[in-house]
Amino acid sequence: MLEVKNLSCGYGREKVVKDVSFTLPERGRLAVLGPNGCGKTTLLRGMTGFLPAEGAVTLDGADLLKMSPRERGRAVAELPQASAAWFAYTVMETVLMGRYAHLKPGLFSAPTRADREIAEDAIRRLGLWEERDRPLTRLSGGQLQRVLLARAFAQTPRVILLDEPTNHLDLKYQVELVRELKGWCAQPGHAALGVFHDLDLALNFADLVLLMEGGGAVYFGPADALPPQELSRVFGLDVPAYMRRSRARWERIGG
Repeated sequence: MLEVKNLSCGYGREKVVKDVSFTLPERGRLAVLGPNGCGKTTLLRGMTGFLPAEGAVTLDGADLLKMSPRERGRAVAELPQASAAWFAYTVMETVLMGRYAHLKPGLFSAPTRADREIAEDAIRRLGLWEERDRPLTRLSGGQLQRVLLARAFAQTPRVILLDEPTNHLDLKYQVELVRELKGWCAQPGHAALGVFHDLDLALNFADLVLLMEGGGAVYFGPADALPPQELSRVFGLDVPAYMRRSRARWERIGG
């Protein structure tokens, strides 16, 4: 479905991401893992054309890097991390922004009845109907991130790209966000790719993992086959041992 082939990108002359390749199948859920500074977020920016990139990014054979922003917006949605709202748009107004790429070009184009129905469905799906007229500035961090996910759903994309989407969220909202994303990805023609720092959450979300180090890919494959020695080497920590100690402590607390 989505294929990234020999992608390199960066800032100015500096190549941060170097010759990365992977494929994301229909209904796939890919977690991008790696230490700070390894190029995870830069990879997303190169895939969406935000940064100049070499290589190819194709969705069912169509070159995303050669699409117009409007065309790309119909195919791919982005879910950033939400730490604060700076504008007092309402929930409904914000979710309707997800329909922008589908509006007819023109200075006075406006959402149609069908657009509003799609936005309303996304708001209801995320449990935000009672808040639909509230400004973003009056929402909690968890509510705000659900609004942004509703906006992504309303965009009706094929692929959603996530950049540390659970940062600043309480555990309850992290779990809910991952559950909603997994449900969305289970539908035909959908797939998602996310950058994560929380390894437990990443493995709960993903069936595929791309492990990065120094701008390159050191592992791409099934999450269940992620080599523990590579994971530990990249993070400079015996990750499985740390996870086992943490799990054992929670088991003691849980009785």
